[in-house]
Amino acid sequence: MRTCFQRDRDRIIHCKAFRRLKHKTQVFIAPLGDHYVTRLTHTLEVSQIARSIARALNLNEDLTEAIALGHDLGHTPFGHIGEEILNQLSPFGFRHSEQSLRVVDFLEREGEGLNLTWEVREGILKHSKMRAEILGEGWQTVDTLEGQVCKIADIIAYVNHDIDDALRAEIITGSELPRSAISMLGDSRSERINTIVCDIVDYSWAVRGENLTSKQSPPIIGMSPPVSEVMNILRDFLFERVYNPSLVKEEARKAREVVQLLYNYFMEQEDRLPWGYSPDDEPLARRVVDYIAGMTDQYALRVAGEIALR
Repeated sequence: MRTCFQRDRDRIIHCKAFRRLKHKTQVFIAPLGDHYVTRLTHTLEVSQIARSIARALNLNEDLTEAIALGHDLGHTPFGHIGEEILNQLSPFGFRHSEQSLRVVDFLEREGEGLNLTWEVREGILKHSKMRAEILGEGWQTVDTLEGQVCKIADIIAYVNHDIDDALRAEIITGSELPRSAISMLGDSRSERINTIVCDIVDYSWAVRGENLTSKQSPPIIGMSPPVSEVMNILRDFLFERVYNPSLVKEEARKAREVVQLLYNYFMEQEDRLPWGYSPDDEPLARRVVDYIAGMTDQYALRVAGEIALR
């Protein structure tokens, strides 16, 4: 008999938004190379890391996997650049974590939603960190331990695979990586992930419930201070050297033009919006943002190209 969390996981895997993740990029916009990370490969890495931690700490693996698989369903085309542009254009603002929850609650199955459990829905909504320091001030907590695991696993995955993508794209060189972080965590992605996961398991061992007393504070998922410090150093390095739009000016300009064109066109041509994508009683701007956010990189480029020819 399936548990409710297995059911949630299966519903996420079979939804349309999950399938589209394979054509949404993580950092680089519609790259020509076959081995750059996509939202789908990122999601699978988060799931793998999160399940490893959950298994070691005797947590609910099905809940962990369901949150991990659903956490990025609301991401836009063109990575974080696309998210920033939609946030500027939309009168409601835009955050991919909120859009992910909107996808599973309202947009999938022709508006019926996936009817997920609150634990999965909360983990999806609260997985995002923005620029908050890892486990520092501004770090929003998640009520379930499994949600906390996914939030940290997300960081572990993207920090390490974005380093590999940046090296592949020759934006950075291996010698430029912060030596304090590399010497502690390891030279390769697998070494770094193994070091971080083992550290999280050791630091969070109390969540297994062994030898706890009623006077102790509830245990949480965390990292040791030295590992947390070097992870923040690596993350800051990526924001400065890789995620900074000024370093990929041409890609950022192209993404901005495409999203702006799509938004303006569908705001003026409501009849061109696909029927039933989002509820008709929603404000037009909300429906337009839903449609654009659901696009893959290549589909957005194709639709924008067709509009430009009209």
